[in-house]
Amino acid sequence: MRESRQSEAVIAVVDDDPSVRQGLQRLIRSVGWKAETFASAQEFLARPPTEAPSCLVLDLQLRDLSGLDLQKRMAEVELEIPIVFLTGHGDIPASVQAMKAGAVEFLTKPFDEEELLQAIREALERGRRDRQRRAEISELRTLYESLTAREQEVMQQVVSG
Repeated sequence: MRESRQSEAVIAVVDDDPSVRQGLQRLIRSVGWKAETFASAQEFLARPPTEAPSCLVLDLQLRDLSGLDLQKRMAEVELEIPIVFLTGHGDIPASVQAMKAGAVEFLTKPFDEEELLQAIREALERGRRDRQRRAEISELRTLYESLTAREQEVMQQVVSG
C-alpha cells in the first residue's frame, strides 16, 4: 500500500548494521516513502536539513553516539524530528528516558513490520502538527512585530485580561 504524500516523506534510518539499514530502506520504500540511511549519528548530524515531512528511525546502540545521546544532541541544536527507536538490547530505563525526551515509539528487534510502519505514520503526523504549530507561531510573531509600540502595549494588556 502506497502512502499519501509519498514523495514528500523522508525517513532517516540510523543504524550501524548494514543489513538492518538495507532491510529498513526496502520496507520504507515499499510504502512509497523516501529512505535515507546513515551508519552513525555523526553521519546523520552532518546531513543537510530537509523541509519535507520526516522522521528518524534510530538504533539505540551505536558506535559513536548512542541513540539517546543523538536524541539529546538533536534537542540541544533544536533539530525537531520525531524519533522511533529500535533496539536489540533495550531495557526499561532506556525506553523510559527515550519516551520522556519525546520519542514516538520504542520497539525491540526483531520488530513487527506493520508496527514499525504505524509508528512511522504517527511520527510523520506528529512532525506535520509540530511544523504547522511553528509556522503559526512565526506568523503571529511577524504580525505582532508589525504593530506599533502603542498597539503592542494595548495587545499585551488585552492578552493579560
